[in-house]
Amino acid sequence: MTAHPAETGFSLIEALVALAVLAIATVGLIGAVEQHIDSTRGIERRTIAMLIAENRLAELEVGAPEADARDVEMLGRRWQVAVARRGTDDPALDRVRIAVSAAGEERPLAQLDGFLEGRGS
Repeated sequence: MTAHPAETGFSLIEALVALAVLAIATVGLIGAVEQHIDSTRGIERRTIAMLIAENRLAELEVGAPEADARDVEMLGRRWQVAVARRGTDDPALDRVRIAVSAAGEERPLAQLDGFLEGRGS
C-alpha cells in the first residue's frame, strides 16, 4: 500500500496549532526570564548598598570625619548614605545605624547597625 499525497505530512491547521502552542510557551518563558532578571538586579543593588554601609562603618571606626548624610559613587552609580549615631547605656560605646539608598530614592536598600567608641571616651 502506498500513501496518497494528501495523507502525508501535517495539515495547515496542525502546523498552526503547533505554532500557537510554541508561541504561548515562549511568552511564558520570556515572562519567567524577565522576573529572574528583575530579581537579580534587586539582589545586586542590595549587595552593593550593604558593601557601601560596611565601608562607611569601617571609615568611622578608623576615625573618618562624620556627617549625617553624604553621596558616594560606587560601580558607576550614585548612592545616598545616612548615618545616625546614638549613645548607649555604656558611655564608652555609641550605636551607629547606617542606611544606604540609591540616589533619588527614599527607601533604604540596606541598613547596618554597629558600635563605635563613644564620643565622650
